[in-house]
Amino acid sequence: MASPRASVPDTRLGLAPDEVQLLRRHQQIALSQAGSSSSRAASNASSQGRLLLDPGSLQALSYHFDRLMQAIQHRMQQLNQQTQIATQVQYDRAGNAIQMADAEIARFREILRQIDELEVEFDKVRRIREIVRQYRARVEHLSRRLG
Repeated sequence: MASPRASVPDTRLGLAPDEVQLLRRHQQIALSQAGSSSSRAASNASSQGRLLLDPGSLQALSYHFDRLMQAIQHRMQQLNQQTQIATQVQYDRAGNAIQMADAEIARFREILRQIDELEVEFDKVRRIREIVRQYRARVEHLSRRLG
């Protein structure tokens, strides 16, 4: 069971319920990928509506969010490139066939929809990452004061 000093209630984070769920899920992923023994503690804390605040858990979560942000940014770059290609193809083929233009427009709209979804996720993750960084800084500050 997580001690009160090593965890904080989810409600104190200022996150929407879906963001809390996202944060819990990513903390479990981060700790399991890091091979951390804190994974069970995180699960216990999560079942009590709390988030672990120990330096190791926060560091794993911070690294996980950094990797996740890089993956999202990479995917956004890919989608932007696909958008540019689709736009160029649309421009080149517009005079030749209306059916081909319609297909590219549909593809372009789907890419834009995916970009919109990724931007929403990116904003959520960025917000959560900043909160984690703030807590991590607080914990490190307290650790230095106590240590």
